[in-house]
Amino acid sequence: MIDYEKELNSEQYRVVMEAGGPLLVLAGAGSGKTRTLTYRVARLLENGVPPERILLATFTNKAARSMLNRVEVILNSYAGKILGGTFHHIAHILLRSYAYRLGYKSNFTIVDSEDSRQLISTCMAQLKIDPKLSKFPRSNVISEIIGLALNTQSNLEDLLQTRYPFFLHLVNEINQIASLYVQKKKELSVMDFDDLLCNCRALLLDNPDLLNSLSNRFEHVLVDEYQDTNIIQADIVDMLASAHKNLMVVGDDSQSIYSFRGANFSNIINFPSRYPDCKIFKLETNYRSTPQILHLANLSITNNEKQFPKELRAVRQGGMRPVMVSAQNVLKQADFVAQRITELSRSGIQLKEIAVLYRAHYHSMELQMEFVRRNIPFDIRSGIRFFEQAHIKDVTSYMRIIVNPQDELAWRRILIMYPKIGKVTIEKLWKYLVKEENPLEAIFSDDFLKITPKQAKPGIEECRNTIQALLALQPLERVPEKIIDVLLNKTGYRIYLQDNYSDAFSREDDLIGLGNFSAKFPRMEDFLNELALLTNMNKEEHLEHQQEDKVILSTIHQAKGLEWAYVFLIWCADGMIPLQRALKEPGGEEEERRLFYVAVTRAKDQLYLSTPVIDYTRSSGALTLSPSRFIREISPLSLQDEMRPLEHWTLYDEY
Repeated sequence: MIDYEKELNSEQYRVVMEAGGPLLVLAGAGSGKTRTLTYRVARLLENGVPPERILLATFTNKAARSMLNRVEVILNSYAGKILGGTFHHIAHILLRSYAYRLGYKSNFTIVDSEDSRQLISTCMAQLKIDPKLSKFPRSNVISEIIGLALNTQSNLEDLLQTRYPFFLHLVNEINQIASLYVQKKKELSVMDFDDLLCNCRALLLDNPDLLNSLSNRFEHVLVDEYQDTNIIQADIVDMLASAHKNLMVVGDDSQSIYSFRGANFSNIINFPSRYPDCKIFKLETNYRSTPQILHLANLSITNNEKQFPKELRAVRQGGMRPVMVSAQNVLKQADFVAQRITELSRSGIQLKEIAVLYRAHYHSMELQMEFVRRNIPFDIRSGIRFFEQAHIKDVTSYMRIIVNPQDELAWRRILIMYPKIGKVTIEKLWKYLVKEENPLEAIFSDDFLKITPKQAKPGIEECRNTIQALLALQPLERVPEKIIDVLLNKTGYRIYLQDNYSDAFSREDDLIGLGNFSAKFPRMEDFLNELALLTNMNKEEHLEHQQEDKVILSTIHQAKGLEWAYVFLIWCADGMIPLQRALKEPGGEEEERRLFYVAVTRAKDQLYLSTPVIDYTRSSGALTLSPSRFIREISPLSLQDEMRPLEHWTLYDEY
């Protein structure tokens, strides 16, 4: 028999020993949520619940395997008959047995995102929609739109209105594609990832006998990370637990940050309304962070109205107050972070125990450059390195041909973006351009247009118009910031982003940030040379082993669930965190505050919050930045000296 009182703290023990019924477990950051779930499963088994009557839903299959392996170690017995895994995995298991009730064969195929995009392309071709000719979004963007509509259970027109307003005029065509896509999947007996959830829910809704059988089979349903579930996932677990109501959901409303993926905050916040007899437990004992970091975290979330109030309490003793660093400008901010990390490394701290977090990928630009200059090894967790992203390379290619009209690679990258210009056409066009003294002039010649294949002529006209708009800038105006402005606002590049990427708004933010960043270089050549040096260094680093000791650079979203000894949260300025664009979303400010809370609770030993006091752009000059409202809210809340949540450092030229 397991000695649960010895193995668990009092909060965890109460959860594990509860008999049954609907249970809402509010597990604060670092409070041993996984341990609680693991011991809960062990106790159910020890009390005689057959493993096949337990369902454990997690957000990664790895998490489920890890929990069940620990259960087996604790009990020294096999737990493999428990149905555990992601919602998609569980739905797949059920559909393999019962999909025939929905008109599918039992040997249906699951298609990945690439296959899904190809099938959507087939639907578009059948409907005679050519995205390259009609300025229509590409198949990957259509796939994102259809998937998000399903996962949020939104009307397609409403979704376009809120998330993709630039496609609202295409609502009828997108609806036609979505309908044909559904039809073709049925004909081919295939399902995509979203279908697994939707079809599982439909199976349960449309077959009361099957629902009765399955809900009686699963005597206990346990759900991890419940704050990240969408409407469909919440419906599925509600139905599977409907016979016994033995539903235990574990999550933290204060860490609900994925609404952009379709997660529905109301699932966790309204759980007591759906289950009026539910028992609510709070895990507030934190094993991760110092009392000082938790004091700041607790204060940071108090202004959210929609929440279950809780207060994290530290097991650890002692520690340093978090530090708010006001740097003179963004370069001083990067200099401070790099210098402090160098000092920590010299004092024996491993680099992999240090993370720099930020709200948006472009916030890391200056820091990446500073790290490369100082030879500080780092790993990017928020996607590929900033300057290697496709849209960054696109716009810098236009800059490169203005600086060096003979730059073949830049020309090839530019030409391929235009309709009906493929690799064969590019070979033909480049053979002509390379012989000319100045390809930037030659592209406007009649001879060039004569050798252009007929189907590529509209694309070449568009390309010429774009280059003409850039050349119309006075020589002194030909700086990255102005070129980016022209590409976004006077040519079709903004539409190109919208048609090709589901995160077009974020990519626009990146480009505007790149323009501001370039203001630090006196000439465009200096800017491009710096980027080239960075990219080459990065390629060398990619050859190194991934597990080496490196500082982690990550967006806050990517950092959730992780922890580091030292955390730097940069760009703590209003408009950056909270991100200005996110404030326009319903409930946006509260979700941004939860993001801030997630960021600060990643730190174990020391937390640095930093912001530039002044930012500089060529167009606006020096701009004074206001500290994040989340920091302004915290500062006056504890006036007594010993309870101050922050130390304040100000860094100017003398640093």
